[in-house]
Amino acid sequence: MREILGKAKTVRELLKGVKYSIDYYQREYKWGEKQAAELIDDLTGKFLEDYQPSHARKQVSEYPHYFLGSIIISKKDSASYIVDGQQRLTSLTLLLILLRNLQGGRPDQVNIDELIVSEKFGEKSFNLDVDERNPCMEALFEDTAFDPSDRSESVQNLFARYRDMEAAWPEELRADALPYFIDWMLENVHLVEITAYSDDDAYTIFETMNDRGLSLSPTDMLKGYLLANIDERKRLSANHRWRERIMELNEAGKEVEADCFKAWLRSQYATKIRERKKGAKPEDFDRIGTEFHRWLRDASASVGLTGSDDFFRFIDRDFDFYAKQYLRLMEASRRRVEGLELVQYNAQHGFTLQYMLILAPLKPDDDPHVVDAKIRIVARFVEVLLAWRLWNFRSIAYSTMQYAMFLVMRDIRGLDAGPLAARLHEQLLKETETFASNDRLRVHQQNRYAIHRLLARLTDYVETQSGQSSRYAEYIGEGGARYEVEHIWADHPERHADEFNHPSDFAEHRNRIGGLLLLPKSFNASYGDLPYDEKLKHYRTQNLLAHSLHADCYSHNPGFLRFVNDSKLPFKARETFKTADIEERGQLYRMLAEQVWDPEALLREVPQ
Repeated sequence: MREILGKAKTVRELLKGVKYSIDYYQREYKWGEKQAAELIDDLTGKFLEDYQPSHARKQVSEYPHYFLGSIIISKKDSASYIVDGQQRLTSLTLLLILLRNLQGGRPDQVNIDELIVSEKFGEKSFNLDVDERNPCMEALFEDTAFDPSDRSESVQNLFARYRDMEAAWPEELRADALPYFIDWMLENVHLVEITAYSDDDAYTIFETMNDRGLSLSPTDMLKGYLLANIDERKRLSANHRWRERIMELNEAGKEVEADCFKAWLRSQYATKIRERKKGAKPEDFDRIGTEFHRWLRDASASVGLTGSDDFFRFIDRDFDFYAKQYLRLMEASRRRVEGLELVQYNAQHGFTLQYMLILAPLKPDDDPHVVDAKIRIVARFVEVLLAWRLWNFRSIAYSTMQYAMFLVMRDIRGLDAGPLAARLHEQLLKETETFASNDRLRVHQQNRYAIHRLLARLTDYVETQSGQSSRYAEYIGEGGARYEVEHIWADHPERHADEFNHPSDFAEHRNRIGGLLLLPKSFNASYGDLPYDEKLKHYRTQNLLAHSLHADCYSHNPGFLRFVNDSKLPFKARETFKTADIEERGQLYRMLAEQVWDPEALLREVPQ
């Protein structure tokens, strides 16, 4: 083995002016939404423990440091090839691009371009240089539109993870604190770069670091502790129950097992959460998230684990029940499950906090019908809250919502269905921002994904209330036949010169919710550029929300007409589409939203 170098580097030292390549045989970029959100939450959470608005920027140098892991590099032909760590480096590059775009137009922005791209002979290239990814990276870097369909798995994941990071970015780091965070990340976040000078040596290091022994997982250690405290006569039965549930959790996906324990234990036992200030200590909510096996050992008495029967019941009854419910929630988040559709709607917004909220009021001796009613009550509360926040341009990121959802979770723990619905209904009535708070909802680059989900729900509601089958899965699906947020007005301000003196005024109105539809991508490619009066006839063949613009929708359409009559919503055909029509259509969408996301519906979920 030749010389091997290992050196701790800051993010700036690692990426400034250095080119990294990935061999063709390397696996695809695989990070999922969960990993992207965790990266954001870990970094921003660590920073916010010390940040104070009164601090001068130079005080950031005194903040604690953070270790982000290691990467293994193979040097060949004066180029640096990533052997291990491309997932982390790729995600770090996406985060840097996001930080660059968040700073747009700021006078105090930190120049981080040289960590993302470098220039030679007048040509820019990305420091993480992979040919097939470069068009997507370029679009993200320049903050321009990009279509990831029909691209490789890596490119589709790149685009989706950037979008996830954008959605997860906390509100409190979008204003004055942003340059402070960037300074901290560049100078106080470290990685260890291990460099070898041959592929063989690099892969030997990789195998040594990953294949020497098999570490026990937190759940393995928890199992050992629990079983050791159960009488030998019952230990075999408890072990059998444990293995059944663990196998099912592992079959459901990577990390589902650990996530289940965190959601379950937080939902039933967390009473405190760490404050985001310097010196604040981790509380039980935080410890369950990082070391639930150690937390349970320390908290066993307060949890009620004092004798063999308690430990046996904890596995045989409690773990069995909550693991089954968690698996049901995971399944309902991935596909439409009759009676649990609300879980999928919330999951589509990437809101993982709903799982611990939903588990909180559930009790192992609940009747199955009561369990389902409680799930619907909590999921409906979450859906209304998310819709209100998105309608008012508020963040629903994990870090932004965590503390408030912890308080709600603690407040509803173990409640019966009636008191649960009443408590959550009361909580919603305390909210100051509803649909009525914002009559200028519009789509922009940062909320396009959220608007897509809102429109999917509104469109599906109109159709199902009119007697048609649900097409929600179709409206949110990926692939070549996917639906997109489309503008009723084509992007031609000159066609509207009679109403607008400036293109920016036109654009502001064009982007408002009343001027938007959810249509197949192929529709926009064929007709999107046409004037309204020419594409109106083509709306006849689309979903009911689009079709409702055409007069034909109001004849020979008994299901829709019955819905309009019963709902009293101001649907009407529009031969022309002017500014006043966008305003009126926006009011229709708002009234429709108030029916879809009605807080009173929580009370109607209570079993009679």
